Amino acid sequence: MIQQIRARRILTEYGWREKQAVQISKGIVTHIRPLPITETQFDAEQLCPAYIDTHVHGGQGMDVMDDNPQALGIISAFKAQQGVAAWLATTVTAPLPDIRRTLARIAQYCQQQSNTNPVAEVLGCYLEGPYFTPQNKGAHSPELFRELQLNELDTLIADAQGTLKVIALAPEKPDALAAIRHLKNKGLNVMLGHSAATYEQTLAALDAGADGLVHCFNGMTGLHHRNPGMVGAGLTDPRAWLEIIADGHHVHPAVIQIICQCASHRAVLITDAMRAAGQPDGIYDICGHDVTMKGGIVRTTTGSLAGSSLALNDAVSNMITKVGISPETAICMASLHPAQLLGITATHGSIARGKYAHFNDLNSSWGIAQTWIYGQPVH
Repeated sequence: MIQQIRARRILTEYGWREKQAVQISKGIVTHIRPLPITETQFDAEQLCPAYIDTHVHGGQGMDVMDDNPQALGIISAFKAQQGVAAWLATTVTAPLPDIRRTLARIAQYCQQQSNTNPVAEVLGCYLEGPYFTPQNKGAHSPELFRELQLNELDTLIADAQGTLKVIALAPEKPDALAAIRHLKNKGLNVMLGHSAATYEQTLAALDAGADGLVHCFNGMTGLHHRNPGMVGAGLTDPRAWLEIIADGHHVHPAVIQIICQCASHRAVLITDAMRAAGQPDGIYDICGHDVTMKGGIVRTTTGSLAGSSLALNDAVSNMITKVGISPETAICMASLHPAQLLGITATHGSIARGKYAHFNDLNSSWGIAQTWIYGQPVH
């Protein structure tokens, strides 16, 4: 069965195109054609690619680490309501057996999910911890940090059964450079964070093949005019992808402007959302200890930020209305750029023939009016 979505305009990799019809067959875009100039009936006002959230710990009261067979499905449905068509289930620092069981559970979910239900697709998993250092630990438990050992990494890769996409680590740890080379040879992405690494150590990790920075500016050495730190390396090295949590709390909008002026073409919007996302203020848990959400901001007992309650559609809107970047650039940061980082642009990240029919219809305030996943509307 061939579907058609008539859009007043659509965003392609080459910019906005006015009055276009997107044809879909079996969840794939088969054709994009111009509508007659006299056309006045539209199914979408501003059709853009649906979003990809590469860094998600949870939401709707659920956590990726929960030993609950329904958790990933609940989070997937929740993410779809925010215009997200695909996401990475992100772990936290925990005892190694817990991490191994979580990776196996994510792998099982990935193997069983289908494209018949319009919920966000789990692309795989993102290992955030336990290979960090304590100086910028965030909400992670430093007593559970581990040293990098290649055989242990291979065990985790095997547990994930081909679904492990990203591993985060601190580049100043012993054997970090060897680990990065090993992981890159295995086809994984490596992100750097929760670290006290210097500018030079960060550059050495990028030289070894690391892909970028975990939530840039958060959990790392900051930018100083005599000590550029991890942030300075990320801003100036053209190889580095930069994750951004654009909720107005993790990074000031003026600082996000600096990131955009240096690296808008390699910035990736993430949520770093945890189980409190979509829930009322109160006490929740992450990394094995209680955190408090007040006014939508999640903090540990010592006042450190502990993930977020951010929705990715709000991150895109914030980038446009509070940071001041163009809508086209903001949308790419949540769609094309994460697809480029993960190497899935053949199927995801933009509206083009042969790609999955993952779309958002945006209203005049850049909010979500409607989402389609595999051509099916999300209700």
